[in-house]
Amino acid sequence: MEESEYESVLCVKPEVHVYRIPPRATNRGYRASEWQLDQPSWSGRLRITAKGQVAYIKLEDRTSGELFAQAPVDQFPGSAVESVTDSSRYFVVRIEDGNGRRAFIGIGFGDRGDAFDFNVALQDHFKWVKQQCEFAKQAQNPDEGPKLDLGFKEGQTIKLNIANMKKKEGASGTHRARPASTGGLSLLPPPPGGKPSTLIPPPGEQLSVGGSLVQPAVAPGSGSTSVSWPQPTPATAATADVWGDFTKSTGSPSSQTQSGTGWVQF
Repeated sequence: MEESEYESVLCVKPEVHVYRIPPRATNRGYRASEWQLDQPSWSGRLRITAKGQVAYIKLEDRTSGELFAQAPVDQFPGSAVESVTDSSRYFVVRIEDGNGRRAFIGIGFGDRGDAFDFNVALQDHFKWVKQQCEFAKQAQNPDEGPKLDLGFKEGQTIKLNIANMKKKEGASGTHRARPASTGGLSLLPPPPGGKPSTLIPPPGEQLSVGGSLVQPAVAPGSGSTSVSWPQPTPATAATADVWGDFTKSTGSPSSQTQSGTGWVQF
């Protein structure tokens, strides 16, 4: 079954009035004030349907739905439907029967919103018809459609600014030397002319030097707790011999200490 065989409903209005109109003597437009607006010839329901590209204005009975008259519309605006010059609620419609006879009648709506919907329904339908015709032409002749021209016109130039472009890190010729890993510890050299730091253990602790526990020497009479720790020396065989000889000559090494010039007794 072809698409044109389907009939769709575009608009339905529950009340419309039909008027007999006098023949138009001149080319000027129709005027609703010349009709007998208080005496309509018929009143009922209006329904607009579409079948293919043709719209049908159907006047039907409110209760039974019996068709009173219909007006096929193949173009809008056109001779099938015309607006009057003195009102937006009245139109002139060309009705037809199945035998080829035609007549012009006037229709009117009591509400301006109904008249607006009637007008918009016909406009939307024929906008759709126009789009379908354009799509069909483009499908038959695709080369005739508008083409996008991206070429340069005569004398047209283009300017590129690459001064702010940055090279990506890791590109060729941009490798940076990374410092050797120190296992998470950063070692800094002492400042020029600085003194080596003195190790001071917490109170109550002792320092182990050369495998022996050494008590710090505290200066008597001073209120501070500055402690001078001796430098550790390796316990070699030669050192053991010296201590042995010194013990024999003095009897006890606990009351003497070693200086840079010799043995000095306290």
